[in-house]
Amino acid sequence: MNKYLLKLYITGRTPRSERAISNLRHICEEELNNQYEMLIIDVLERPQLAEEEKILATPTLIKQLPPPLRRIIGDLSDKEKVLLGLDLMPFSITQNPSSGDPTR
Repeated sequence: MNKYLLKLYITGRTPRSERAISNLRHICEEELNNQYEMLIIDVLERPQLAEEEKILATPTLIKQLPPPLRRIIGDLSDKEKVLLGLDLMPFSITQNPSSGDPTR
């Protein structure tokens, strides 16, 4: 398994930011088996980093490694969406068996 580099951009210690941090930690502990590095970046404290990454909304999760780069916006409460964004959910699960078309 490749090591994941995850960057979570938040705006202050709001309930939404705290929920995103908690949800991400929970998903990482369950799914990534200590094969991850998670950086929490507060855009109020480090606006230059948010500008460099072109962060327009928070919370935003960026999966930097392994490629491809992915972005997930929101509090990460939809675990299925997060797993898809991190490429942890097999493609076959996201397919409609009768038509072969993605269900999303």
